[in-house]
Amino acid sequence: MSNKWRKVKMALGNGMCLHLPQVAGDSTTSTTQSFSPLPPTSNCRQSTPTHSVSSPRVSKSGSRSSKRSCAICLTTMKAGNGQAIFTAECSHSFHFQCITSNVKHGNQICPVCRAKWKEIPFQNTSSDCARPRTNPAGLAPDDPWMTIVRRMPPPRSNTTRQITSLFHGPEPVAYDDDEVLDQQPHATERNTSSNGASVHSCTDKVEVEMYPEISAVPRSVSHDHFSVLVHVKAPLSIATVNNSRNQAVLPPLNQPSRAPVDLVTVLDVSGSMAGTKLALLKRAMGFVIQNLGPSDRLSVVSFSSTARRLFPLCRMTDLGRQQALQAVNSLRSNGGTNIAEGLRKGAKVLVDRKLKNPVGSIILLSDGQDTYTFNGPSSARSQIDYQSLLPVSIHRSNRSGMQQIPVHAFGFGADHDAVTMHTISDTSGGTFSFIETESTIQDAFAQCIGGLLSVVVQDLQVEVRCIHPSLQLGSIRAGSYQASISERARLGSIFFGDLYAEEERDFLVTLNIPVDEFGGEMPLLKVKCNYNDPITKEPITLANESAVQILRPDTVGEQVVSLEVDRQRNRFRVAEAISKARVAAERGDLAGAVSVLDNCYRTVSESASAQAGDQLCAALCAELKEMQERMATRHIYESSGRAYVLSGLSSHSWQRATARGDSVDMGSAVQSYQTQSMVDMVSRSQTMILGPPPSQRTLRPAHSFPVRAPQPSPPQ
Repeated sequence: MSNKWRKVKMALGNGMCLHLPQVAGDSTTSTTQSFSPLPPTSNCRQSTPTHSVSSPRVSKSGSRSSKRSCAICLTTMKAGNGQAIFTAECSHSFHFQCITSNVKHGNQICPVCRAKWKEIPFQNTSSDCARPRTNPAGLAPDDPWMTIVRRMPPPRSNTTRQITSLFHGPEPVAYDDDEVLDQQPHATERNTSSNGASVHSCTDKVEVEMYPEISAVPRSVSHDHFSVLVHVKAPLSIATVNNSRNQAVLPPLNQPSRAPVDLVTVLDVSGSMAGTKLALLKRAMGFVIQNLGPSDRLSVVSFSSTARRLFPLCRMTDLGRQQALQAVNSLRSNGGTNIAEGLRKGAKVLVDRKLKNPVGSIILLSDGQDTYTFNGPSSARSQIDYQSLLPVSIHRSNRSGMQQIPVHAFGFGADHDAVTMHTISDTSGGTFSFIETESTIQDAFAQCIGGLLSVVVQDLQVEVRCIHPSLQLGSIRAGSYQASISERARLGSIFFGDLYAEEERDFLVTLNIPVDEFGGEMPLLKVKCNYNDPITKEPITLANESAVQILRPDTVGEQVVSLEVDRQRNRFRVAEAISKARVAAERGDLAGAVSVLDNCYRTVSESASAQAGDQLCAALCAELKEMQERMATRHIYESSGRAYVLSGLSSHSWQRATARGDSVDMGSAVQSYQTQSMVDMVSRSQTMILGPPPSQRTLRPAHSFPVRAPQPSPPQ
């Protein structure tokens, strides 16, 4: 025994781990035990496995030997570095921290061979070791995230808020412990900020415009599938306007000038998120927290093998932000990936809340595949009903009368399940973004919350009605939005839901134009909009009295197709081509997929709107070329092409900006559907990371229609 303890002391002195096998006559357990050495510093801190930035990527489905790497976090196992190693009775080894986190919820099955263990490891949970580390990822001292963390005061033991006690405490059965809403009145009148800039309330209405594909049809000729474009644009949010440049900028965070948000972030903290990924995720969450206002509420749910709510919906006051940052900084990576459980808890936070802010949403991030809901081989995943991951409460089609909860999903890295994430977002009415480069996660989050923090229209429903008695609606093309035709094909209805400030929606209505024996003007359609003001809850009905019409002369010369109609035809044409190409790629026909995209590229690039230099068409063409490159080989498609394609499909179907590749970056050609609020928030994110931007650095959104010059303010 003296020889054994000598080895232990040597290991402790060198900061290394030592395996102590059972010796005959010892009273130790039959399972090989590991002793965790004290770290070199005086503070007792848990070590977190980290991935080197230069280390090769290891797929979750890889076959790396469990004797050389931990099957939970996928990092190399070797003695030293302050990491204890646990070898189970089935001979498989794991990092002691990883396996204790995996079994503390009652899981006594080996993650490698599925053998049931008779004895499981137990980790000491002393109060000293349970303290969160100040810098778990080794960030640079001058990193903005560390600046925020250093400024945070220690948690108060006598605070009345519950957030600090929930890091390790039991979770309630019902999540009805949300913090009370901010009862301060919202600014609805014009006022002036401290810097002399004017602040305007959201008094503008939704804009509606209609465009026939051509202006005249001979009265003796019928025209089948005649297209009419209906263009809807949300008003400006309450924004601070710089009088010197007449340019809208984001209002101060403490200015109650917009609809407050209830936001739940559901974050993957499985073993594969260790190291750089988790550090960048924490920094991105720090940016989100710092940009939420005192009327906004945030809750964070983390998931790996199981899911846990870190804290309930809490207002992001100064104290709330500090405590939320502390909670996020306490996150540790370990275990598997249980997306379904994380999503269920995230939805439960919003469903169970006693009070509701006007806007509610979930942000879901994962870098892997759900290994708990689907246990079959990867070849069988094509047969999976991915919608089984979704709680009924967040289905777009649910008729329970509950508030719609869109899930904005973010696939992180090359190993995430893009099909699952896209299905979750599409079914709930959210968007799917592909974060290809780890360093762009903060910009991707910034673009998303830039939209969520600028909702100006809710529950928007647009109705189109035929005017001429001989007309009937043929079809309505509105992407992923729900559209219906009723009243003997005389009435069409499209539900768009929430709109961000200055966000646009376009849909095409087809009509069959009959012969008109009388000639003259033929009225076609009129439009009515119904929506709610998110701040006042006031229902608003906007009826467009002026109808779109065409001429029916005896003869017509050469017709010029409306550029607005042609532009939106290209958008729908591209979305359909992407969908067809994806089907071909999934069945292994990459050459056929590339051919579909190339044919669409030629058609779009030769269209009238593209030839006129339309910005949206240029972005569509750039994206089609990018997708062709990402379908060059099976490996490229599997690692990035599928996610890029699905993110683009999500963007065009919802007519809403998503992050894919470098699309958030200011130099990218793929910037479709970005609003000014999104651009401003991304610019704020990039400024935070890179320092003050150069004078020539600007970000401009890609509008479907020409931007109109701002109108002068009326005299007071």
